[in-house]
Amino acid sequence: MQEHRMNPTAGAQPARLPRQVPYIIGNEACERFSFYGMRNILVQFLVSSVILAYLPEADRQGAAKDVFHSFVIGVYFFPLLGGWLSDRFFGKYDTVLWFSLIYCAGHACLALFEDNRNGFYTGLFLIALGSGGIKPLVVSFVGDQFDESNKSMAKVVFDFFYWIINFGSFFASLLMPLFLRSYGPAVAFGIPGVLMFIATLIFWLGRRQYVRVPPTRGEDPDSFFNVARTALTTRVEGQGSAGLRVVQAGMVLAVAMLLCWAFKPGFWPEDFGFVITACLALGALIAFGGIGVSMQLERARGRHPDAAIDSVRSVLRVIIVFALTTPFWSLFDQKASTWVLQGKTMMVPHDQWWWPSWLVKEASQMQALNPLLVMAIIPFNNLVLYPALRRWGFEPTALRRMGWGIAFSGVAWIVAGMIQLSIDGGDPVSLAWQIAPYALLTFGEVLVSATALEFAYSQASQAMKGVIMAFWYLASTFGSLWVLLTNAAVRNETVISRIAGTGLSENAFLMFFFALFAFVAAAVFALYARSYPMQDNYRAAGAV
Repeated sequence: MQEHRMNPTAGAQPARLPRQVPYIIGNEACERFSFYGMRNILVQFLVSSVILAYLPEADRQGAAKDVFHSFVIGVYFFPLLGGWLSDRFFGKYDTVLWFSLIYCAGHACLALFEDNRNGFYTGLFLIALGSGGIKPLVVSFVGDQFDESNKSMAKVVFDFFYWIINFGSFFASLLMPLFLRSYGPAVAFGIPGVLMFIATLIFWLGRRQYVRVPPTRGEDPDSFFNVARTALTTRVEGQGSAGLRVVQAGMVLAVAMLLCWAFKPGFWPEDFGFVITACLALGALIAFGGIGVSMQLERARGRHPDAAIDSVRSVLRVIIVFALTTPFWSLFDQKASTWVLQGKTMMVPHDQWWWPSWLVKEASQMQALNPLLVMAIIPFNNLVLYPALRRWGFEPTALRRMGWGIAFSGVAWIVAGMIQLSIDGGDPVSLAWQIAPYALLTFGEVLVSATALEFAYSQASQAMKGVIMAFWYLASTFGSLWVLLTNAAVRNETVISRIAGTGLSENAFLMFFFALFAFVAAAVFALYARSYPMQDNYRAAGAV
């Protein structure tokens, strides 16, 4: 099969939608149903399943949250692998297709091994591998279908792409808890598996129409890693190698962390298992590596084109933007764990005439509010809010939207904390009160996540789009890492006693803590965004 194909939009009228895009959109709708269908019932299933039956009942909620966030870490870690394989060897289409088959196998394991811990965890691993492997590629594959002649359509498609993700997520979040309740885990986990197979089939059907940007195959002398290596290894007379030393220090720190996990010295926290340790080690490599390369990057100028040097510097700036969004993801992903567990302690208002008792029977179904509101907020923002802000003299740039989105997530958790205070007071609290934090968090999500799809693609040069998208999704890995670190900390007796001294319950304290975390992150994000130089890296018209 040829690697290059004629651009289907060549010679067409400007701003015309590429005809192959609907295949990718249809694939994404079914894939998101499959993913959120299993994801949003995972904590609910684990708490009452035989998978965690070996633990005392009081410890199962904490263990279920740990399993859930470890799974999320895997989902958003494996984009590194998928992006690397795509950019270096197989290209986006083939990588997505093969990882999708792994994804299908993972769903099959969940349906078949509902009462077998090893089999079930194998299924979670395969889904994390498959979902994570394709995650950075499908979005950038959509972007590859556009060029300069129709890039004005790209924002509309990126927004619709995010809208269709939530279309699939809405029905999955609403229906799968009911299937779990009525038909058991085999059916509830089996249906998402069927949808994932359909998603793979739809993607395959469009194979003859896609624009396929060929992989670099490691032959690009001016790739990100080649430029970085040149910068670190080039010696300049009269100057030291401070950047290289910083990188080496990061490598030593990462190895030391892994050795501490393996040999467990007395000072190493007992709750720091492999997942937490590996994420901390990866964070050290990225942070120290980025700082070190930035310190010596100009040494690569002259050995690589100026455009390549500037592109690497752009990637390093983007990674900082991504890092500042990790607190948002630590709040957002807990709606499927912490908020579900909170909802199970609340009263479902079946006695109210306006409550849809015929449909909403479980607290976990409240997650369906998130995609439902996304589908409403995206067109509202584009058609009403953003034009109004422009008329008032305020331009809602991508970075401004993302910063405000982080802040709105903090407000959502303030409201969730106030609800928790009412629960702790002993009075019955209606589940309907969770509508408010869900609405605020969803508004923040649209400002952060939907915006970041376009931002991440536009900031990366063509050879680095897969990898930069992988780094974007890696932000969610570190978001869940913050949650695991916090959960580990509150198992410490000293921390528990200090929380008790505040007069708040552990749940309420953590909700207000995460809200403060988001506000600090939003303030730092705003400061950094003021000096960030935006890029525009769409293909030239007709190029493949």
